[in-house]
Amino acid sequence: MSYCVNPACPEPKNADDAIQCQACGSNLLLRDRYRAIKALGQGGFGATFVAVDDLLPGKPVCVIKQLRPASTSPRVLDMARQLFEREAKTLGKIGNHPQVPRLLDYFESDRQFYLVQEYVGGQTLKQEAKRNGPFSEFAVKQFLREILPLVKYLHDNEVIHRDIKPANIIRRDVDNQLVLIDFGAVKDQVSQTALLNANSTGETAFTSFAIGTPGFAPQEQMALRPVYASDIYAVGATCLYLLTGKSPKHFDYDPMTTELIWRPFVYVSDSFAAVLEKMLAASVRDRYQSPEEALRALDVESHRQTLSEGLSTRRKDVSHQEEETRLEEKNHHALSPAAREVELLRTRRANKKAKAASRGATALNSAMNSNPSLATSFRTQTLAPSSVASDGILDAKAVRLAYGKGRRDFGDCNLTGLDLRSSTLSGANFYDAKLNRVNFQGSDLVSANFGRASLVKACLRDSNLTKAYFVNANLEGADLRGADLIEASFTQANLRGANLCGANLTGARISETQLGMARTNWLTIKPNGKRGIF
Repeated sequence: MSYCVNPACPEPKNADDAIQCQACGSNLLLRDRYRAIKALGQGGFGATFVAVDDLLPGKPVCVIKQLRPASTSPRVLDMARQLFEREAKTLGKIGNHPQVPRLLDYFESDRQFYLVQEYVGGQTLKQEAKRNGPFSEFAVKQFLREILPLVKYLHDNEVIHRDIKPANIIRRDVDNQLVLIDFGAVKDQVSQTALLNANSTGETAFTSFAIGTPGFAPQEQMALRPVYASDIYAVGATCLYLLTGKSPKHFDYDPMTTELIWRPFVYVSDSFAAVLEKMLAASVRDRYQSPEEALRALDVESHRQTLSEGLSTRRKDVSHQEEETRLEEKNHHALSPAAREVELLRTRRANKKAKAASRGATALNSAMNSNPSLATSFRTQTLAPSSVASDGILDAKAVRLAYGKGRRDFGDCNLTGLDLRSSTLSGANFYDAKLNRVNFQGSDLVSANFGRASLVKACLRDSNLTKAYFVNANLEGADLRGADLIEASFTQANLRGANLCGANLTGARISETQLGMARTNWLTIKPNGKRGIF
């Protein structure tokens, strides 16, 4: 089908080989090469279409973005031209990033302005939330760890996106990476009259220039003074949408502070809520000033939460130890006097060591609360001191024992070369850990966090790694043969020389480039669920 892009056309659908629209007579072949085949969306600023390039072999698919000025006056046309030239310049500068669509062409025709961009197949996060329901806290944290490095890239290139929202973030089908689209919002002046007339439907407001989306754009941006921290607010507002399925504009504001009242409707941990609260601060001064700062806070929050769980586990251990002591005292009359003295001394020493460990962890937690930089530089371990060897390296028995007692945090630990075959470690945190040559063969590692971990030549053969998190991990030379990697995330992970023969990558977030660096065979199941060589 050929689709007419004339906004006044009464019947835009035409035959595949049509040159002119049968309803309005408009030319269907833009720039003598681009043929629109489907309408993607329409808003106050214009419309977008899926198109094919008839001049190139195979007629590759692309996206055409059309600006439709509300008036044909020279002044309005000049402003529209400036808007699209700015978006084209921005895309040309940053379009070499894998999470930004490439600019393919830019032209003006019949007082309409067109951008031709790389087609990104997939669903937006807005569509995903509507289909699957609200995201979990863990899923939103993963979203932040994927989107904030991209925002940093934009800011490093002196670009403020100004319209980050779920509808402008696509999860690409081929690799499950998040792609940020729509760079049409600019910070040039918008008249106050136009601002008041911005449509209230949630579409990007277009007057003389785009200014952002109500609910996702902070106050300073709506007042035409956007800063880099404005994008941080928009990312936080996107988190609210993912957690609730509702646009932030539906939440009330505190009339005294102008802060968004969202906490009663979002069910997340208090520590993560504190991170979101700072992202969504009404005042720019109180907000995170950079994506790096927000990422550091997210890391600190994760380690604080793990530390709290560790303290709770220690208290349970001490209570259990005291109960054992009572049982021993109840039966100690059966021992000889000398044996009683030895047992009593052993019990006192064990209790003293457990209490000292609890006091030390409490003091460290207090220090972390008062000094966040300390938490960033020192990743607290939740293992008892006796389970750590003199050189700081844990042994396999200590890891299994600690996990069996309810501990889940092995972040920043050195587990190099350990034999952990057939271990149950689902949900464990190995963030930034040293796992080179570790043997996890046949282990249960469902939803385990290997973010930034070093897994060089690690053995993960036949292990269950469903929904495992490998973002920024180093898996060079790792053995993943036959591993279950359904919905695992490999964003920006190093897979050079990794063996994925027979692995199940259904729904995994992994790029073609990454797969090209790894070894696969006809038994490897692709992210689309089909078998075959990549």
